[in-house]
Amino acid sequence: MTSARPARAMQRLRASLAALFVAALATGCSSLSSLNPFAPDRPKPKDLEPIVAPIVVREAWRQNFGKVEFPLTMAVNGATITLATSDGTVLAFEAATGRTLWRTNLGSAISAGVGSDGNVSAVVTRDNNLIALEGPKTRWTKPLGVRVATAPLVAGGRIFVLGIDRSVHAFDAADGLKLWQAARPGDPLTLQQTGVITAFKDTLVVGQGPRMAGLDPNTSTLRWEVPLGSPRGANEVERLADLVGPVVRFGDLVCARSFQAAVGCIDAQLGNVAWTKAVGGTDAIAGDAEMMFGADASDRMTAWKTSTGDIVWTNESLMFRRLGAPGTIAQSVVFGDYDGTLHWFSRAKGESQARVPTDGSPITSPPVTVDGVLVVVTRGGGVFAFRPA
Repeated sequence: MTSARPARAMQRLRASLAALFVAALATGCSSLSSLNPFAPDRPKPKDLEPIVAPIVVREAWRQNFGKVEFPLTMAVNGATITLATSDGTVLAFEAATGRTLWRTNLGSAISAGVGSDGNVSAVVTRDNNLIALEGPKTRWTKPLGVRVATAPLVAGGRIFVLGIDRSVHAFDAADGLKLWQAARPGDPLTLQQTGVITAFKDTLVVGQGPRMAGLDPNTSTLRWEVPLGSPRGANEVERLADLVGPVVRFGDLVCARSFQAAVGCIDAQLGNVAWTKAVGGTDAIAGDAEMMFGADASDRMTAWKTSTGDIVWTNESLMFRRLGAPGTIAQSVVFGDYDGTLHWFSRAKGESQARVPTDGSPITSPPVTVDGVLVVVTRGGGVFAFRPA
């Protein structure tokens, strides 16, 4: 009888190589195809069209804190933003002025962050350590034993971590005591991109592949689980459909993108699907109680009604410009492209309003709006705040 071990070993090798390939391609805000050096040449971007409904956008301030080469999530607590840079710097600053409130360097490169409840902040280093800080002071450090690309969630006196292997880990925020770990048998490929981990009332909501799951934060017991996307494709890479964060939450709805597969909302109170729409795309969506916004893999921008998923408008003026996750402010939705330009559109009709340059490097995290300014971070380390007039 022929041994099955060589065949299984080859399967594992192929899966590992494919996982590394996908991980290398899927980090950051740009689409998978835009970063794939082996893919056919992308179509040439469309020429920029004249601004249809111009508004005045003023730069409020700018800083440079250091390069950001991991999938950064900015933590917003009141008027304060906390962020991290690749070299291990963690800092908090006033959103309205850019004034630094505190700053520290952990001495280790960072792979995921930042989570914060306004008191405790948390990041994960490239050597797989979870570090909790109270202001600039390190409170404790714990080894994770798993790679992480998603900012930890700090909530209810605990820190929750989502591993790239879709495992979930819970720690006491005070002393780092590990409370529980929930592992999920997964597909051979996983995605090194910001996933879904958030709080909804007394439920911990996490992305588990294309499914959204509600867990008891005290015990890790599964309360509900529903699919947001339906994986499809001829191979394992094409069937990757992990949920991409950060999520958008309004009322009982928790909304997100399923990588390459769908956009939709889950009713987290009932534990069922509110709506889902099959649409390609690789980056997070943004929105509010009225509308959700996002771009597909070709950079076609779409606005959906938050309550039903019905399309409000689409805009193809930025096709193939490698857009990232959008942000919203006042009556505008803003998309950043791979060259660091911010494109402003009207929420209601999708009409172009303004174009604002940054430092020429890609926008590396979803924009956030705090105290009337839109804040963005570039891969080159630039932090910019803009205020529409």
